Amino acid sequence: MYLNQILKRKGFVKIKLKRIETNHFVLGAIINGVKGRFIVDTGASNSCLDTQKSKKFKLEVKDSETKAAGAGAIGMETKIANRNLLEINEWTFNQFSIVLLDLNHVNAALIEHSSRTVHGIIGADILEKGEAIIDYKQQCLYLKKLVYKH
Repeated sequence: MYLNQILKRKGFVKIKLKRIETNHFVLGAIINGVKGRFIVDTGASNSCLDTQKSKKFKLEVKDSETKAAGAGAIGMETKIANRNLLEINEWTFNQFSIVLLDLNHVNAALIEHSSRTVHGIIGADILEKGEAIIDYKQQCLYLKKLVYKH
């Protein structure tokens, strides 16, 4: 039996990943009905979106005391948007909180490597929530469907 068959039986959704020029994986995701392109980053503690894209993704943004650091930048101002709908293929999370910060440094690095820019990053918060399994050979991500109690 193949890994994808076992995981499908256990309630996981298979999500195709695309390896880009920087050797990162990207995927398509929908936030609040709006499609976007996101890097999958197991080292990012929180998923984030470029601050300049808050209106595009219909976010209700609030100030945050948290400072962000990563990918060569430290002390970056952040904002937060709670209660969003995240969809990655058939995997959905209907109380998704996302951190907003300036991703110009990330996108500048992607452009320097002749890669397309991204709207944001899918981080460990989502990967943990979905009990993520990454299959590097098949270039796919598995997330376990969430069960909501009514």
